[in-house]
Amino acid sequence: MSIFKAFTFDTVASINCEWGAARRLGEILGAWTERRRLLIVTDKFLHQAGLLDAAKASLLQAGFTLSVFDDVVADPPEAVLHQCVAQAREVQADLVLGLGGGSSMDIAKLAAVLIPSSQPLSELYGIGKVKGSRLPLVQIPTTAGTGSEVTNITILTTGETTKMGVVASQLYADKVILDAELTTGLPALITAATGIDAMVHAIEAYTSLHRKNPLSDALAREALRLLSGHLISACENGQNRIAREAMLLGATLAGQAFANAPVAAVHALAYPLGGHYHIPHGLSNALMLGPVLRFNLTAAAPLYAELGDVLLGPSDTTVTTRASRFVAFMDDLMDRSGAPRRLRDVKVREDSLPLLASDAMKQGRLLQNNPVELREADALALYRQAY
Repeated sequence: MSIFKAFTFDTVASINCEWGAARRLGEILGAWTERRRLLIVTDKFLHQAGLLDAAKASLLQAGFTLSVFDDVVADPPEAVLHQCVAQAREVQADLVLGLGGGSSMDIAKLAAVLIPSSQPLSELYGIGKVKGSRLPLVQIPTTAGTGSEVTNITILTTGETTKMGVVASQLYADKVILDAELTTGLPALITAATGIDAMVHAIEAYTSLHRKNPLSDALAREALRLLSGHLISACENGQNRIAREAMLLGATLAGQAFANAPVAAVHALAYPLGGHYHIPHGLSNALMLGPVLRFNLTAAAPLYAELGDVLLGPSDTTVTTRASRFVAFMDDLMDRSGAPRRLRDVKVREDSLPLLASDAMKQGRLLQNNPVELREADALALYRQAY
């Protein structure tokens, strides 16, 4: 008899974790591939702020031909992806690099799939619908939060307030480069929101009802240890190299965890906030984490107790006490981070809460992973608690 349930674990092919790696990107990629027509997918702010300059110089010196698509926006609509693919085909790109936050990396994933493909985007939505291969894909995150660099998921905005996801093994990158130097300019608020987002990934992976496994558990525990131990330092001093490196690695480990043990109710409740109010994804998760932790407490207490022991040291008290200690610790950490803590603080209208609850119920792919069944009345109660 086996002590483990059967499980599979998938992740990216290669991770290069190195301070300053972007400054020698041409050397790194040149040694890895003979392809030289590179499409860089990013956003205008990063491009115009000069964050790509050192990487571009290194790539040009190594003989790469560069085309930069910098029209990515938060919660990107389908039109942005189509524009990216059209530009890539025009310059005959044979290699794709996503550089930026989760939105840029998400667009890079699907662009790498669609550039050489005749399969329409409408056929890709869902799980395992992508056919064939893609162009080689490199991901470089500039925030420590989404974990998109190591996930096989892309979320696109498909209507005024609706989003849909593509989940496929082809979306795992060939190479991920973690250069924490690129994150030193992040403002404190973005550092807090993206850091809490990464912690949500770790917590929800650890408590996921389906596909939770020993590897995802180990990654989630280490991710949470790194993130919780360095979040406040990173918020208080954005130039703190130790804190920045810990946050970036923690976010990536959390991404690997939830790519295999999917997230649940926090994300399901966060998505309508982004759809209706354009609240950044990380901040939406941060706003809903506390209420969902308390809602799940009865069923998830043993797992919360284990996470509390990781963060606060072992305790010989009861499981319930240890679990409550963990929830209180997370509440306090979020309070100290400086991130907004109430929906009213980010201008969510109270009369829209029933609509948000109704929309949250459309996230069945996520809600099925929650340790406690969540109905529409529960969702409304949680939004009211967060208000």
